[in-house]
Order: sequence, then structure tokens, then C-alpha cells
Amino acid sequence: MFSLTRADGHLLSTDPARLDLDRVHRWLSTDAYWALGRDREMVARAFAGSLPFGVYRPGDGQQVAVARVVTDRTTFAWLCDVYVDRAARGDGLGGWLAAAVRDHLAELGVRRILLVTNDAHEVYARVGFTPLEVPERWMNLDQRPPVTPITGKEHSGD
Repeated sequence: MFSLTRADGHLLSTDPARLDLDRVHRWLSTDAYWALGRDREMVARAFAGSLPFGVYRPGDGQQVAVARVVTDRTTFAWLCDVYVDRAARGDGLGGWLAAAVRDHLAELGVRRILLVTNDAHEVYARVGFTPLEVPERWMNLDQRPPVTPITGKEHSGD
């Protein structure tokens, strides 16, 4: 397991036993545009099959941020489910978390990390991420159910 402490005492850890999955589920299912409505079991299964990064507040150790990396730990990684608690935003935790993920994956030898974002391009650009130069080379198979734009909830399509 990997851990890192920021100068202000925030602790980053890849220890899956430390994750507060109830909190992570609440964050993702109610406040993350990409995961609205995601059920608790799906969150638990996703994190169990991934490399988790939790950030914990100094003093009480409460979890204040999370990221999940889907990776073979050798050649490729997808950074996803990055979330910083609303009360902890504005202190640079998101950028610090993204940089720590980048650096840890580099230590493993991973040289390609992808992510998707609607609104945090600047955060990721500050730690070296750039837009895809040749997006037409990349392909996608998206089998998620359609989402109702107003509620963000999946619907059956009838």
C-alpha cells in the first residue's frame, strides 16, 4: 500500500480498508454528475476492483476526498470517480490528489493515464494532463442506459 502526507497533515492512502464507502457512495450517487443514482453495491464493487486513493483530514482522520484508478498497474490506467468533499474544496486537495495518483502510477511504470471531465480541465492540466491530440483514434462502447437530463436518473427508455 502507498501513503503520502501533505505538509498540512492531510494523509493520502491506497489502503482499501480505510475507505468510508458509505461516504463515498453518498458523494458519488448524490453530488457527482457522472455517478448520480449509482447504488451502494455498484460503488463497493467498483472500488474493490480498482486501486483506491482516499484522502483523510488531519486530526480526526475523516475522509475528505477519493479517487479510483482502473489499471493493470503496468501499462495503462483510467483515473475516475475523483471527488473532493464540498467542505474541503478550495485548498488544492484535488490537484494534490491527481498529482499523487500520477506519481504513484509512474513509480509502477504506467505511462498512459486517461480521464474524462466536464468541468475540471484546469485542475488536471496543472499536473500535466492534456486533451487527446488524436481523438478519432480512440473508440468507445457505451452500454449505459439513457439518462433523463432533468433528473440525472436512468430510465427504461419506454
